[in-house]
Amino acid sequence: MGFLDLFSAASMPVLKVLLVTGLGSFLAMESVDILGPTTRKLVNNLVFFVFNPALVGSNLASTITLETIKIMWFMPINILLTFVIGSALGWVLMLIAKPPQHLKGLILGTCAGGNLGNMPLIIIPAVCKESGSPFGDPNVCNDHGVAYASLSMAVGAVFLWSYVYNLVRIFAKDSSNKETLAVTAQEDLTQALLPSSTSATDSEGKAKVMFNGMKQRLGKFVQRINLKAIFAPSTSGAIVGFFIGTIPLMRNLLIGTTAPLRVIQDSAVLVGDAAIPVVTLIVGGNLLKGLKGSSSGISLKIVLGIAAVRYIFLPLFGIVIVKSAHHYGLVNSDPLYLFVLLLQFALPPAMNISTIVQLFGAGESDCSVIMLWTYSLASISLTLWSTFFMWLVG
Repeated sequence: MGFLDLFSAASMPVLKVLLVTGLGSFLAMESVDILGPTTRKLVNNLVFFVFNPALVGSNLASTITLETIKIMWFMPINILLTFVIGSALGWVLMLIAKPPQHLKGLILGTCAGGNLGNMPLIIIPAVCKESGSPFGDPNVCNDHGVAYASLSMAVGAVFLWSYVYNLVRIFAKDSSNKETLAVTAQEDLTQALLPSSTSATDSEGKAKVMFNGMKQRLGKFVQRINLKAIFAPSTSGAIVGFFIGTIPLMRNLLIGTTAPLRVIQDSAVLVGDAAIPVVTLIVGGNLLKGLKGSSSGISLKIVLGIAAVRYIFLPLFGIVIVKSAHHYGLVNSDPLYLFVLLLQFALPPAMNISTIVQLFGAGESDCSVIMLWTYSLASISLTLWSTFFMWLVG
């Protein structure tokens, strides 16, 4: 199969994303003002609480079974590795660029969390339909591809909302409380250095002080880790989808044309189908804000560093990991499955990071600039990597 055929098959899905993103930017223009800042924030809440959970849950319920989980068991590990390696590279970038405190969570999040849901669900079915695709029959390719993309989306949602969500939240909180924490720390240090007859002579008093200090530190740690985020709506949707898909009784009740309660699944699919176009439109609106970028203090070094992490280093790591896993028999030889595993290392930052940032109201302009340039570069990078991956697995 020729390079031009592979390139054509890889570029069509990216062009679709660009067209919808461009529409979102147009709708967010001041002269149009359909997708202005207030509207985007409200729609973000709708995506967070309604569309994404329905999308994750309905896709998993219809495509995931015990048999498919046995086949795709390596995918969660692969996704975990994208987050771990991306985070490590993000820390290196921060050591080099030395960003301000409030940007650290955003930088780590964009380096670690790729668009594991929306992009695969757009790219894979579109690639399957192309005449130059190396993945065989389009219908079989589409069915298998949706299953792979659904699991990718579900696992990615769990990691995104339990890890990246807390990263952004903690660093945003640390930034806003920096002066308060500094003053408190100084007072604590002064108090500890002051002579005290009780602390100096009474061992029981020392033990009490130590116990209270440990108790306060533990309390602060629990407050900093928002356990509720682990069960964010998208994560809850993933749990429900796994529950329905893997339990035969529930599957027979809800999934299929003869299922007695199929109207519930059909309704969830109807709501979930709105997630991808709506999130893509919101990203387009945010990119317009990134074009202005007047209120953003993010440096070009940081933006280029994030792009290098996501589009150069992560894909190279991905090739080594996936090829090694295939060599040692950890994954099967299905070209489409291998393509999806490789693709997970080459995706742009997750669109929902914009949602997370807007939920906390921290670094919105900076996130817009990052998204603008990373998604602009993705049109080239993702096409080239997809072409190379299809050649590699085909």
